[in-house]
Amino acid sequence: MDMTRWLSALPHFLVLLPSAASCYYTMKNQLRHTLLKTAALCTAVLLPYAIFCSCLCALLRVDVNIILLPSLLLFFFPYRCTVTASLPKCLAVYVGVCAVQTFPAQFAYAFDAFLHPASGAADFSIEAAIFQLGLSCLVAAAFAWPACGLFFRIIDCLDIPKIWYSTIILSSIFLIFNVMAVPQSYRTLHTGRIFFLFLLLEGCLLAILTAIYVLFYLGTTVILEHAELKEHTHLLEMQSRQYRALQEHMRQTAKLRHDFRHSVHLLSFLAEKGDISNIQRHLAEYEVSLSENKQINYCANAALNALFGYYYDIAVSADIDTDWHIELPEPLPATELDMVSLFGNLIENAIDGCLTIPERRRYFCLTAENRHGNRLYIVSTNSFDGKVRKDKDGYRTTKHSGNGIGLAAIAAAAEKYGGSAQASNSDTEFFVDVMLKI
Repeated sequence: MDMTRWLSALPHFLVLLPSAASCYYTMKNQLRHTLLKTAALCTAVLLPYAIFCSCLCALLRVDVNIILLPSLLLFFFPYRCTVTASLPKCLAVYVGVCAVQTFPAQFAYAFDAFLHPASGAADFSIEAAIFQLGLSCLVAAAFAWPACGLFFRIIDCLDIPKIWYSTIILSSIFLIFNVMAVPQSYRTLHTGRIFFLFLLLEGCLLAILTAIYVLFYLGTTVILEHAELKEHTHLLEMQSRQYRALQEHMRQTAKLRHDFRHSVHLLSFLAEKGDISNIQRHLAEYEVSLSENKQINYCANAALNALFGYYYDIAVSADIDTDWHIELPEPLPATELDMVSLFGNLIENAIDGCLTIPERRRYFCLTAENRHGNRLYIVSTNSFDGKVRKDKDGYRTTKHSGNGIGLAAIAAAAEKYGGSAQASNSDTEFFVDVMLKI
């Protein structure tokens, strides 16, 4: 085996390690295993694979890219299995990292052409291979901070497949161009000003790709902020509605207090006459008036109380038999907005499920209670028509193509606070169980 060829091929394959790190640090909240276990698995797989493939290149005397490029396709499948994100997100991150990592390779080819002008890409030197590995690590480190500090939020919250597929197309264009632009003979680069133009072109393309990713981040941030603003507005509308209901309740209560004096006089007069039947009739009417103006108080938090009241009225108007038992701890185990998002998605999904069947069969049971002093358990059961769309990533919405954003938001909110969320169904019922750590 040609040791020189093996040594020049090995750093080429070791580039898989910083590339894998780039793929995973954007998915830091979507890992199926702990960060340490994921890193150990990647090292245990990629390091022996790099040694084996470099030996194979040395023995067969073939170009590194003949083995490396198919390897990129191969490693997507284990990557997909180690993260919980949807397929469009996984593809977007994976193809984007591959596209970015082609630029260190292109600069390494230019460096190799500078050192060995009479050689070609198939005879990659040891110095150029080490240069590429070092540059790949620098690029991975440069993208690490914005990916960990900024892009992870987009991965967690943006569930619009069309946007992710558009980034895949853009990244693929840069990836394919750089693969096709690999110089087979370095003499070509030394013709006229081609060497300078090659470096200028690759530098501009890297800057353009980076600008595209920045614009993508800014655009998706606007989308997410708009969604949050819409959610805040909806919550304010519910609170306003609850405030108006409270005002009406206070007005009715004041009227009842005012009328109570007349009722006492009437009851006293009827009691003197011994008219028990009219006393009973008047008390029954008074009890009905009290029950009609009764204001349900679900919890101490005003925003959540408004949300429960809002959806309860919707459920009642849809002839859904509701059975709610809600006991929330103080303080809440999550932020007010996260709790509103969790319960809002949970109740809305349940009501939508009930609407798929005739009125006489609609029911929705919701329980939230504190157990063992450090766990909040939320259990939702609703009737539905039994029709679901499900794959290995979980339930998918039946309203439109794509994932069920409501269930994904519930799971994300639970995991954010060290809890869990599980959904299941029978032929007639849909169940969601949520646990939050207090």
